[in-house]
Amino acid sequence: MTRAQRADAVDNRDRIVAAARSALARSNGAADELKLHLVAKAAGVGQGTLYRHFPTREHLLAQVYQQEMHELMDSASALLAKLPPFEALTQWLDRIVDYARVKRGVIAAIEATAWQGLYADHHDRFDQALDDMLDRAKESGDVRSDVDATDVILLLGALTRVPPAEWEARSRKAVAVILQGLRTW
Repeated sequence: MTRAQRADAVDNRDRIVAAARSALARSNGAADELKLHLVAKAAGVGQGTLYRHFPTREHLLAQVYQQEMHELMDSASALLAKLPPFEALTQWLDRIVDYARVKRGVIAAIEATAWQGLYADHHDRFDQALDDMLDRAKESGDVRSDVDATDVILLLGALTRVPPAEWEARSRKAVAVILQGLRTW
């Protein structure tokens, strides 16, 4: 009986996080618009169940952030396994644009100290994934040999300056400019 309850609890937690991610995606990452009672309803659980798993909005947002980061990091090796290196890098950076939209709202809503801890947990994995993609693209001759992950991360920092109302028009254009600058031509 305990096993069934545990599996049910895990399922409830997963549905809550999925509902929160979906709500954040619909609101373009506006975490302040995340209504917990609507998340619970969309997940098919009561508010008590939601609060048992996530005592505060920040706890739920932190879990959404962690899940997004894990998926982003895991996708790097999968993309490299099935695509030419530069195309894999392009698609991965495109995923970063989608991730960054959600991240903006999540970062704004999570307490600064909690955010630092979340970021520290994923910083090395992000750098390693980007390094792997750049190394493979350099080996194939598609990316300049004089760039590294830090260069790309600094350039991606420009995404934080894109106004939310202009996100769709400017974010992917900014990444396209970064990719053109990385090419060897």
